[in-house]
Amino acid sequence: MSSRTAGGLPPPLPSPVRRGRAGWGRAALPALPALVLLFAFFLFPVVRMLGFSIEDGSLDWYAKALGEELYLRVFWNTFEIALLVTVICLLVGYPLGFLIATTTPGWATLGFIFVLLPLWTSVLVRTYAWMVLLGRNGVFNRWLIEAGVIADPIPMLNNFTGVLIGMVHVLLPYMVLPVYGAVRRLDPALVAAAEGLGASSWSIFWRIYLPLTLPGIFAGATIVFVLSLGFFITPALLGGGKVMMLAVLIEQQIHQTLNWPFAAALSAVLLALTLGVYSLAQAFTRQEARP
Repeated sequence: MSSRTAGGLPPPLPSPVRRGRAGWGRAALPALPALVLLFAFFLFPVVRMLGFSIEDGSLDWYAKALGEELYLRVFWNTFEIALLVTVICLLVGYPLGFLIATTTPGWATLGFIFVLLPLWTSVLVRTYAWMVLLGRNGVFNRWLIEAGVIADPIPMLNNFTGVLIGMVHVLLPYMVLPVYGAVRRLDPALVAAAEGLGASSWSIFWRIYLPLTLPGIFAGATIVFVLSLGFFITPALLGGGKVMMLAVLIEQQIHQTLNWPFAAALSAVLLALTLGVYSLAQAFTRQEARP
């Protein structure tokens, strides 16, 4: 049978809109199980949480979370710790990621092993290990006393210092890996050209490496800061209840006071803060990507 119609004209082509819808449907079909899991284990619990926080249509729990000085102090502590952890991870992680990216393959492999080793160990195990190391009779204090550096043990546990040390140890790989990727993507010809023109190593770093690796720095800082906002296990154990962060407060409201609506309101505020930080990071990244 001829492919032409009775009038001698070829059959009309499918509408582009119809082809687009059909293609979208075929592309979305393999993702359907993932979408179902996303709805069941993320969207639905979030909606339920928001429902708990506005029981009887009242916003009193949000007013309590954002209006009382006690809870505002917890928000401030959370941001302060997250910012300090991000800065320390940047100061330690950038040189480490830069070194791994520019050294020989053998040393780079060894560096990767030490960087990735914490990711292969449970956060709970790592936190208990730090409790052993940082205690008054822990390894660090014994070394310092035996070396004659100190006479009395230094309090490094159940305080701000212990929380910072534990969180930096856990989150450092999330800073090192983006920096490593940014340095590896840098064109070696730029460095060779700068060296050929007589630029010093310090000038090459400030004028080439640092500006071109800013996307990696910003990506690592965003990941570390966002993860720090919702950190729970390390502050709860190394802080000993004396360093209050938002996730620790939420856990207390659920398990100790059984105040689910207030815990839901705190969780919603934490979610909004996290999304706000992520949105700012996305906007800054898009602005930097423009020519």
